[in-house]
Amino acid sequence: MAAASPCDSSDSVPTNVTIKIEPDAEDGLLFGPEAVPLKRDPVVPLMSPVCGLQPLSWSQDHRLAVCTSSSLSVMELVCDIHSSKQDLTLHRTSIPLPTEAHKLRVGPSAELAQAIEKFSTHPDPSVRQEFLADRVIHPSVGVHRGIKYASWSPLGCDASGRCLLACLTLDHRLTVYNSHKRLEWNLLVDLTKKYSERLKERGYAKKDNKPPQANLLDLDELQRRFRMQTPMRMEWSSIYTIKQVQPDNTCLDVEMILLAVLMENGDLVLWKFVLPFTNGADVLFYDIIESGVARPSDLAWWEYENADRRMSGLIVGSEVGPVKIMPVSLSGVKGYFTLRHPVILWKECDEIAVENLKCVPMIHPIHKSCCSLIVASRGCYVFWCLLMISPAGLNVHNSHVAGLHSLPVVSLAEDMLRPENLSGRRMHGIAVSRNGAYVAIVSTQGMVGNFHPISRTYQVHFVTLKTPETAAALLLKSPSQNLYKLADLLDLVRWQILKNKCIPASLQEELDQKIQEADSPYLWRFKLFLVRILHQALQMPQMEHSWKPSHEESKVFIREDEEEEGENDYEDTVREEGVGGIKEEEQRAEVQAWINAVETHLMRENIKKVLGVVYLNTWLAQNISIPTCGLVDYLSKDTNDRASEVLIGHIKKKMNKQTFSERCSLCQTVLPFTDHKQATCKNGHMWLRCVLSYQACQTLTFRRCLLLDSIARLPEPEDPEWIKKILQASCTLCDSPMI
Repeated sequence: MAAASPCDSSDSVPTNVTIKIEPDAEDGLLFGPEAVPLKRDPVVPLMSPVCGLQPLSWSQDHRLAVCTSSSLSVMELVCDIHSSKQDLTLHRTSIPLPTEAHKLRVGPSAELAQAIEKFSTHPDPSVRQEFLADRVIHPSVGVHRGIKYASWSPLGCDASGRCLLACLTLDHRLTVYNSHKRLEWNLLVDLTKKYSERLKERGYAKKDNKPPQANLLDLDELQRRFRMQTPMRMEWSSIYTIKQVQPDNTCLDVEMILLAVLMENGDLVLWKFVLPFTNGADVLFYDIIESGVARPSDLAWWEYENADRRMSGLIVGSEVGPVKIMPVSLSGVKGYFTLRHPVILWKECDEIAVENLKCVPMIHPIHKSCCSLIVASRGCYVFWCLLMISPAGLNVHNSHVAGLHSLPVVSLAEDMLRPENLSGRRMHGIAVSRNGAYVAIVSTQGMVGNFHPISRTYQVHFVTLKTPETAAALLLKSPSQNLYKLADLLDLVRWQILKNKCIPASLQEELDQKIQEADSPYLWRFKLFLVRILHQALQMPQMEHSWKPSHEESKVFIREDEEEEGENDYEDTVREEGVGGIKEEEQRAEVQAWINAVETHLMRENIKKVLGVVYLNTWLAQNISIPTCGLVDYLSKDTNDRASEVLIGHIKKKMNKQTFSERCSLCQTVLPFTDHKQATCKNGHMWLRCVLSYQACQTLTFRRCLLLDSIARLPEPEDPEWIKKILQASCTLCDSPMI
């Protein structure tokens, strides 16, 4: 697995983009090329050609996966609060292709060898050519290498609260990965191998469990066994909550997610992942659905939700034209209904392949009811279908958009204008970031001086779709109330503050007004983000002084009056810069005090929340890992907080005058709670405090948030479930996950 090195600036990197680089076995190190400085649209070169029909995929945690012929390249957009540079920061890693050969198992090896010998020399040319041309059944003719498709799970599926990545190679190997501390990728499970073992145990029977009547010497049976385990596409569902019965007959809410895999024979294989997913052995086979679609081409989830009515299904497209929705039974998921039968969206077999299936939930502009818009590309046409559920049943409206393109559509995304700097290039795919702040476009290098380059190179262009003012407005009205989920919009606001060295007055006024109307932690975190970026903007390196003597040796003759005039100018310059430096220091000190005030407010509100959980989950005074007495004393310093006084009264009543002090693990002296960031004993031993439980982290291992803003301790086996739940939360200051 490839690890990323620290991000540096160098002379070869343009001033508008910072790219964290990764080592590659063939091409060495990667640096950013020339980009458009005014538009802040960097261009990232790829080390290998792109491959797959949809080479770009953007995750909900702001990572872009690019399918290439040598690896799966991953670029993460990082909204760095600790940098004063106006660069678009990309943290880059990669998942290399497996080195070992991949072979599907369809039966006894001796019988398979006999079948290969039979059909390779078959006297009928039509049978022989059909067999020899199949790269899956007969890989000796040559196997394509590269990444065919990549699919990101929703946010919150791995142990760090981030996305899982499903990867399908061109030799039909389906694997699932997760990232470890942003540095490397770990293989969790090989689903192709797992499904092959399941089929072998069942004797390669169909869903009805009837054993096959023919053996591998029958060409149809040989093809059936290969096609039933050859994946074409895979897509993740939403996260579902189910009830799980415990040994003591109590019910526990457990989250799960389904991965649907479309096989070459049209079967839909569903795998169940209990969250957070950490061990590949825990993946469970959920169901298999026989779609009956001949020559399937694409797959997408259809999920409908309106009040208490929720439905789910799988949209399957075909190379010959039809599109249908297959019902998915979600037993045990509260509030979900199952379609009674498949829904045909398009039935004409016109030999126009269905690609780029997308399903977008929306509100009907006239009826003001929930509906689903399904779009797909069919050659040079765009197919759309509107699904509405009424008391009368399911209504289907469909049509085609024609006449827009003369060549087949290769990728679909959001509305956007074609960038001027991408004309004359062959574009292979587009993908829009989670909140529409950026669009990524993969293309070739283009012509150089009206000539094609000797070797074709591939590049990923990051193009800004929204202005900082629009991004700020969306941040203020966001329904998600989570800064980490809005990092692409935050990056545009960060850029504006660093460029102008001030927070826009309109944004600050509207934010203060919203805080007065609704005192939510999200708005306070947004305010903290703005003030921190302003503090970084005020710490930008100063330009070189004009009066600084040069290192060049030269002899200059001057008169006495010129010398006196030069000394006066020097004194004026020093005086002006001294006054300016004092003002900048005062401004930075004012902003730092502002930061401290906002951080203290956020911490106090979170301490109240933690103490509330402690009060509800403890029946008597007991020594727990959370420093309850220290938190109570810390809150007591503010005598104007009525909510704190009431909570403190309840806590002290339950504590019954007992105190449980934290102690230093080195000298066993008391660790007083005087600061929410760190604890220091009287002997000078200093420990950082957990931002979630406020316990002093006195171990060698702990977790940090993605923005390196704070730390959190790891759960201990003896911790009760409610403390483990506290430690699973995101960072109190920036909302980013703890890794």
